[in-house]
Amino acid sequence: MKIISYNVNGIRAAFTKNFLGWLQIENPDVICIQESKAGTDQIDIESLEKAGYFSYWHSAQKKGYSGVGIASKTAPKHIEIGCGIESYDNEGRIMRADFEDFSVISVYVPSATNIDRLDFKMQFCEDFLDYIKELEKKIPNLIICGDFNICHEEIDIHNPKGLKNTSGFLPMEREWMTKFLAECNLTDSFRYVHPETQKFSWWSYRAGSRGKNLGWRLDYHFLTKPLIKKLKSAEILTEVVHSDHCPILVEI
Repeated sequence: MKIISYNVNGIRAAFTKNFLGWLQIENPDVICIQESKAGTDQIDIESLEKAGYFSYWHSAQKKGYSGVGIASKTAPKHIEIGCGIESYDNEGRIMRADFEDFSVISVYVPSATNIDRLDFKMQFCEDFLDYIKELEKKIPNLIICGDFNICHEEIDIHNPKGLKNTSGFLPMEREWMTKFLAECNLTDSFRYVHPETQKFSWWSYRAGSRGKNLGWRLDYHFLTKPLIKKLKSAEILTEVVHSDHCPILVEI
């Protein structure tokens, strides 16, 4: 089973760059989308259905902003939209698909361009940690896919010393991720498979950053403990270019 997570930076824009053709070639069983930036009525659900996917979307109230989605070849038993906290659910940040033996979450953690949003981001992170801890009590096989807007370790960012005071690599953000992994007993699948590989999943559009590989690893597949023994591979698909992010993949 192949699961992809992808911040598409606008699903409508991605469709104009042959996202659907790529999806059919890559052929994942499940794909989790972040930053869809579209209402359900603006997404070409019919084309996804023709490609063999059931798709579900959680859009932000603000148009052209945030939003997550999950598309899968097998219809889920249940789709959970949001986490029950209004300020996050209004921004379309969390959704979950329950299948027979496991559940998949698509999450888009807020970025923090100013101090107010940093407070919002850190509160979201703490609440998300509590949400996952509670969820694990009833769903032991959990795959958390998404853009966390945090580089965890120095290996995950191209200039750790120069960017140590930049949101996305702040000590408090990195410390939260360490706590999140420990308290929720989660494994970073890519780092588990590739302990010493430096590879990124996001590049700024400025100054030719992608061509120079001046990147950040912001996108993760976190697995609960029972799934680690079933992990076959974890990759970052850097050659895929519909977005300023690239997709990440796990095979279970």
